[in-house]
Amino acid sequence: MLRIQRFSGSHITPYIPDLARLRIQVFREFPYLYNGNLMYEEKYLQRYLKSNLTVVVIAFDGRDVVGASTGMPMSDEDAPIRRPFELAGYDLSDIFYFGESVLLADYRGQGTGVAFFREREAHAWKHGYKITTFCAVDRPADHPRRPAGYQSLDAFWLRRGYTRKPELRSLFNWRDLDEETESPKQLTYWLKHHPD
Repeated sequence: MLRIQRFSGSHITPYIPDLARLRIQVFREFPYLYNGNLMYEEKYLQRYLKSNLTVVVIAFDGRDVVGASTGMPMSDEDAPIRRPFELAGYDLSDIFYFGESVLLADYRGQGTGVAFFREREAHAWKHGYKITTFCAVDRPADHPRRPAGYQSLDAFWLRRGYTRKPELRSLFNWRDLDEETESPKQLTYWLKHHPD
């Protein structure tokens, strides 16, 4: 049984190295195929120390960090994430953005993903946000690195009350495991409105 705990602001600091390690390990898998490095990841994750409105939900097996899920106000996010919402006329102050959700393979299928959404949503609703959102990378069904029997998380996200919004998309560059240089990847956003 995993212990799930929510942290905000500077309380996240001790877990930055664990989060960086998890991002590298989990995002190597399909569909992200991300070739990351520890120094970049630790620097990137400093963003969650900005304010007490950020959140990191951590899954512990004993003292070991085996999963984590993050979020921050959309207004604090980087321009490529904010831009599609700004262009579509959304009020960014209404939106809480969910970043990564990473969990080691041995711990999947036991309800931790549901807990990650529950905890992040509780944090967002408590602070008055009206919309929660995240994005997912778009990969073709015939992608050469797609594992046999791969199941997308679309059905899981639909059960959590999220709707895919094809009109809200961003491009991000990273180097896939089999690429020599970075290339653009398209990600599509999923949204959920506060159930008031």
